[in-house]
Amino acid sequence: MKIMQEALEKRLYDYQEKDLKNIFDHIHNAPSNYNLLYQLPTGGGKTVVFSEIVRRYIEKVGKKVIVLTHRIELCKQTSDMLEEFGVRNKIINSEVKELSNNNDYMCFVAMVETLNNRLNEEKIDVSNIGLTIIDEAHYNSFTKLFSYFKESFVLGVTATPLSSNIKLPMNKNYDELLVGESITSLIEKGFLAKANTYSYDVSLGQLQVGMTGDYTVKSSEDLYTNMSMQGKLLQAYEEKCKGKKTLIFNNGINTSWFVYTTFKQAGYEIKHLDNTHNKQERNDILKWFREKPNAILTSVSILTTGFDEPTVENIILNRATKSLTLYFQMIGRGSRKLPNKNEFNIIDLGNNVARFGPWEAPVDWQLIFKNPDYFLDNLVTDEEIESYFKYEMPEEVRAKFKNSDDIDFDVRYQYNKAVNNGEKSKKVLDKSIEQHARMCAENAEDVFDARILSRELKDDIQDRIKEYSTCIINNTKNYKKWLFEDYNRKLRTRINEYFRDV
Repeated sequence: MKIMQEALEKRLYDYQEKDLKNIFDHIHNAPSNYNLLYQLPTGGGKTVVFSEIVRRYIEKVGKKVIVLTHRIELCKQTSDMLEEFGVRNKIINSEVKELSNNNDYMCFVAMVETLNNRLNEEKIDVSNIGLTIIDEAHYNSFTKLFSYFKESFVLGVTATPLSSNIKLPMNKNYDELLVGESITSLIEKGFLAKANTYSYDVSLGQLQVGMTGDYTVKSSEDLYTNMSMQGKLLQAYEEKCKGKKTLIFNNGINTSWFVYTTFKQAGYEIKHLDNTHNKQERNDILKWFREKPNAILTSVSILTTGFDEPTVENIILNRATKSLTLYFQMIGRGSRKLPNKNEFNIIDLGNNVARFGPWEAPVDWQLIFKNPDYFLDNLVTDEEIESYFKYEMPEEVRAKFKNSDDIDFDVRYQYNKAVNNGEKSKKVLDKSIEQHARMCAENAEDVFDARILSRELKDDIQDRIKEYSTCIINNTKNYKKWLFEDYNRKLRTRINEYFRDV
């Protein structure tokens, strides 16, 4: 037994041992009903750390332990890891209807809903539990169980100590936050892969925020299923990810199916996975994904936790989110390191990097834990993010205006010039319309071709209107929509005049 324990202890790295010692200091010195929250990035080995904590706690303290999870898959994974550490345990699942207090198990693993039901039915007694460990502790579903473990030392474990419910901040349930190794440090020490991040500007003006504080599925589906966004996704894949194992995250099942169809029609092998697939279907799809080197998997929500496939080389965020937790969870699926994998790619199609910062950037978790409202209130808005976008005409569009030497237009410069000359600000748009009309006339044989060609300028026009709206401090959606429609009407009229004058 001693040899096995020594072998198991060697599985922990130095930073894990340091955190483990710190946690045990709290267990020994803090009150028995103390609630400690432990943060460690995805890929840092949280399950390994708390499995060794369970083993040592049972050995040294001699009291029983319960580990709580929010998903049935995590129950099995956690139970298996505990067994690897030599901890015999009992899973409390739907098949366990009751459990007497005199059972000989020292460790239990339970899903929160199942345990809550048994406790309400008074079928299970947890009064003899000395240590309660809560995995993925940021999920607010665990809060309903805290009253049952008032006399137990509670250790919450998470990569992101920010509650999934802004009305239930984690500092209300935990006395202290213990921050583990940072992502940057884990990369430098060779435990996590380095990220190459590529961001594609996306206008999120049509997205709506729901009651959860994140973008609604419906508004996301409306944006990400349109042909422009599907084309941008395919372009991003072909530019940065082609031929490598790729995992795509979407907000909505319809979007994921659109992605599946888009890639299929482009000749790529791809599969779709969501929570409507049964267990066998899911296993088959994940087996295919694991075994195929250049597999593409498009998914919805289901693979953010409890999924570990180290061979993933590309993570595509084909969605926007206001959830810091979800942001780290999605990217974390690609951060595992292998002997032949030192890097992975992050493709951001939701302005998420601009909103939260690079994945590996330092995060003040103590500030977020103590003042979550301050953090959430100071997130960069979509309007602020998009105000820094600089439109660059795609090569295929530029080729259609090859006869035009001058296609650039500095809205802010022209606005300041007009103001300084005492002119009306609308003169800026008049100059812009004049340039666009000339570009269309220079590259078309007749007025009909020119008007068709003007449609290629849609993104350029929207970018100029956005910049103009910022200058005059009127960024309302309705106003920008009216400006866009008015701009196009005047552009068509000016094109007609160009050919009439010829």
